[in-house]
Amino acid sequence: MLLLGVAICPYGFNWIDPTFLGLSRDLRIITLIIILLRAGLGLHRDAIRKVGMPAVKMSFIPCLLEGLAITFLANQILGISYLEAGMLGFIIAAVSPSVIVPQMLSFIERGMGTTRGVPTLILAGASADDVVAITVFSVFLGTYLGKSVNLVWTVLGIPLSIILGIISGLILGYTLLHLFKRFKIRNSEKLLLILAAAIFIKGIGDALHNWVPVAGLIGVIGIGFVIVDRNPNLGVQLSEKFTKVWILAEIILFVLVGAQVNIYLAISAGAAGILIISGGLLARSLGVYLSLLGTRLTSAEKIFSMVAYNPKAKVQAAMGAVPLEVGVASGDIILAVSVLAILFTAPLGAVGVKIVGEKVLKEEKN
Repeated sequence: MLLLGVAICPYGFNWIDPTFLGLSRDLRIITLIIILLRAGLGLHRDAIRKVGMPAVKMSFIPCLLEGLAITFLANQILGISYLEAGMLGFIIAAVSPSVIVPQMLSFIERGMGTTRGVPTLILAGASADDVVAITVFSVFLGTYLGKSVNLVWTVLGIPLSIILGIISGLILGYTLLHLFKRFKIRNSEKLLLILAAAIFIKGIGDALHNWVPVAGLIGVIGIGFVIVDRNPNLGVQLSEKFTKVWILAEIILFVLVGAQVNIYLAISAGAAGILIISGGLLARSLGVYLSLLGTRLTSAEKIFSMVAYNPKAKVQAAMGAVPLEVGVASGDIILAVSVLAILFTAPLGAVGVKIVGEKVLKEEKN
């Protein structure tokens, strides 16, 4: 689907109507919200207890190590300043929930890897990883543009945004459950109300970003979690409905992510871009390994976690052009390497997760 999007985008055969592309950002956000609601409906209290502190470590250690590694490599290989290299590093460092979450949900639904909560661990960590990457990117960008950056507030803002996101999701989840109990509402209507609430929480998070950080997408997961935790039967029914909606949403999401890719820019990044991205992935894998030290995961499960934590897509497509748009000197290079990161990691990562996961997690199940 990603490669199809690349093929039919304006830089390929140009078969997508420009009007439809104009809606691309909103459609991609809605489809991502759908899969995150499914993720929330697939989480259970016991599974979250299992992953605990390792999930917290997975949310920031791999991201920071990858971002810093790319910062150093980009400075040395491309000759750009550390501030510009830092922007590139933390654009690429964001992992892609849109690629990871659907596959982790598939494993959870089939009962694969659930004994030690491997898919839940990856799902939980990936949900917060983007918050860390985008926050650090904003520090580099703000410093480059000469803006005053309060490092203490920025660092504190990361856990604060996650906590506020969780709280807002829990509040909306309980509010929806109260409405469902008080009024007779069909499940298809409940689905639409939940989707509207999730879009609302994402919008509020975006609107308040400059004043109070709220991780809206984590709040979306929280809505699903509350519903399945407090009313398991309803959670299962809604999960089945969201699974059906996802059949169409999945096509829209991945084709439109692919349609953002300028294949010529990716090619222009060349071997240097591949070298930088590969170095970053090695650092990320080291971060995953460090995060999982002391857990009961087997060596094979740790390798699977490293593979699963590599795909890039949504953040790179959304943020790659930002430095260029605001006048960063090497903005064109940052955009080119960001595009290459999608092409290099998303298809390979998706295939790798499928192959390694089926082998490693299936062996555990048996």
